[in-house]
Amino acid sequence: MWQELRWRGLVQVSTDEAELEQALNGQPLTYYCGFDPTAASLHLGNLVQLLTMRRLQLAGHHPLALVGGSTGLVGDPRPSAERTMNTKETVGEWVGSLQAQVRRFLDFDGPNPARMVNNLDWTGPMSVIDFLRDVGKHFRVGTMIKKEIVASRLNSEEGISYAEFSYQILQGMDFLELYRQYGCTLQTGGSDQWGNLTSGTELVRKVEGRGVHAIGTPLITNADGTKFGKSEGNAIWLDAAMCSPYTFYQFWLNRLDADVVTMLKVFTFLDRDRIEELAVGVAERPQLRQAQKVLAWEVTTLVHGVAATEAAIAASTAVFGQGDLTAIDESTWRAATAELPRARVDGSRLGIVDLLVATGLSGSNSDARRTVGDGGAYVNNRKVTDVDHVVDVAELLHGRYLLVRRGKRHQAVAELSAG
Repeated sequence: MWQELRWRGLVQVSTDEAELEQALNGQPLTYYCGFDPTAASLHLGNLVQLLTMRRLQLAGHHPLALVGGSTGLVGDPRPSAERTMNTKETVGEWVGSLQAQVRRFLDFDGPNPARMVNNLDWTGPMSVIDFLRDVGKHFRVGTMIKKEIVASRLNSEEGISYAEFSYQILQGMDFLELYRQYGCTLQTGGSDQWGNLTSGTELVRKVEGRGVHAIGTPLITNADGTKFGKSEGNAIWLDAAMCSPYTFYQFWLNRLDADVVTMLKVFTFLDRDRIEELAVGVAERPQLRQAQKVLAWEVTTLVHGVAATEAAIAASTAVFGQGDLTAIDESTWRAATAELPRARVDGSRLGIVDLLVATGLSGSNSDARRTVGDGGAYVNNRKVTDVDHVVDVAELLHGRYLLVRRGKRHQAVAELSAG
């Protein structure tokens, strides 16, 4: 299992490698990963952890999925500035949303079933005095301020509040509590959380005299180092309402050749032989983009299911002129055409010449007529050859949209004005 994690590039940093390899290849152990409800949905970075948890579960180990009802009320320190605290009601709602998402990736019924835990269960009843005496006394301020994220905030104009400074104590307490309750001996998380992860390993060592482990996975970036996440403003959410299956599929389909093999290792359960076969394709036949197609299919079906993935592929095919537009549901349609030029038209201006001019595909009426005469005008993927053609309202997609195309590549959406 350890060598598998290494091959897939899932180990950026860890506690003792030799001990970890022995532990993962020995008797089943109990491990955990925490997810804080700082948004209504998990995202791409969380997916790395969910799939890592699933790999360990498939190898026979016992997962604990922690959704942080208490740590989510504080929030871990960000590199840039203090978090805005959400209300207790909002955090409570998000706990439920994240728990539902986590359940889709782990088996809660099999021979080594996952357990869902919430750190509010043991943090909520604790008094401040008990927290300071039983937990806080084991942490040294000198060590805490050396943590990378804390140090960077202390050296910034923003500084860091006592609340966020104490986050590492809360996370350390989670590991201690899970060790006591379930015999948990391993925590996984992003490498940017390493300071918080080691807070837990150190606390268990000091209080219980037991060595436990942590694995920090690499942050997901493009080959140029670009990150994906909430703080970067380009998060890829797992909730279909926040990132449609079409948009999600296109994200994976558009990965660069330099990134796709790494992402196949991290985000799919394809075996080594299949991934190496796809890597050869990237090197020898990159124009086919076979690896990207496989990646997009595998990850989108994992997150959204086969039906939603097939709908995303059908929408992509139809929008680019090779499928049935009427079969696309409205939410997928909006996602598939989100980046196309748009124009509002009224019901009296549905002639082909008006549509070409209104959408900017033609610069003038005479230009539009030439386009039609040359056979380059299309409405909803149907060629229009009559310059006097008027679109029937029955052809409006979802009662208000038309896909207008000039030639093979230039497209726009005409949307019927309300009223």
